[in-house]
Amino acid sequence: MIIELKIDKLEEDKAILKSEDNDVVIWPRSKLPLGTKEGSLLAFTIKSGEQGTENKEIAKDILNEILDVEEIA
Repeated sequence: MIIELKIDKLEEDKAILKSEDNDVVIWPRSKLPLGTKEGSLLAFTIKSGEQGTENKEIAKDILNEILDVEEIA
């Protein structure tokens, strides 16, 4: 899932981000890309931990098939 947030306001050490629905997120200013300013649009990718595990299993299965080996524990 990708969420887009616009920088509404920059303060000394934090940025106030807003969604299209006016949800507010406070983000550390030090974690923003260089050159970011008020009005900039940021895209955040949200993933659950389970997706990463599932992708790892799929990758392992593909490698085992390519290498033609028995399943590695």
